[in-house]
Amino acid sequence: MRIVMLAYPGMTQLDLTAPFEVFARLPGARVEIAAKNAPRPVEDAAGLKIVPTIAPGDLAGCDVLFVPGGPGQIDLMEDEETLAFLRRMAERARFVTSVCTGSLVLAAAGLLTGYRATCHWLSLPQLALLGAIPVEERVVVDRNRVTGAGVTSGLDFALRLAAEVVGEAEARRIGLAIEYEPASPFPARAQEDPRLVAEVRARTAAFQERREALARKVGQRKAGWPFPKEPPAP
Repeated sequence: MRIVMLAYPGMTQLDLTAPFEVFARLPGARVEIAAKNAPRPVEDAAGLKIVPTIAPGDLAGCDVLFVPGGPGQIDLMEDEETLAFLRRMAERARFVTSVCTGSLVLAAAGLLTGYRATCHWLSLPQLALLGAIPVEERVVVDRNRVTGAGVTSGLDFALRLAAEVVGEAEARRIGLAIEYEPASPFPARAQEDPRLVAEVRARTAAFQERREALARKVGQRKAGWPFPKEPPAP
């Protein structure tokens, strides 16, 4: 089983590394980190460098396609070379997946049109601009599309996907092996102090405006996209 994880400058490393920890433990899995500049390191949004293992052009296909999110996602949404690569991989993939704003990249490639999907809570409404159906859940599964919400949902997403790929028992063994027992010291977002939520929104407002404007721009090209406007029947 070949799992291809896209890496790109400005991604959020935890979006990639949390699922990687689970994927690497799947029996028989071969995990590839694909990046344009492979094998040179890719620097994430916070400066952490990750070494990719393969260039996109060296891949013929995969069983699982994965895209992380992060501020660098903005550049990818108009990167036709990357979008074409994702479409090519998705043609044969058993599962097409993402965490955080990686779903916006999949949607920009036309791979979530008509599918239910999730994203980071600050960017979730933008999925609708790109033809997807936004769902505010930690992990969303719609046929062979599996998407995770913001950053820390990567482990929830990966364990859910593991259950789909190798069965619940093995996924639970992996959960035990990595001691997955989340216990946040803070309230869930729905119960958080509204003032703190407003402050987070305010701090990211300028960037979110850029992200939304681009999602709107890409979405407006929808009529000319050379791929189906609706997903295949279940």
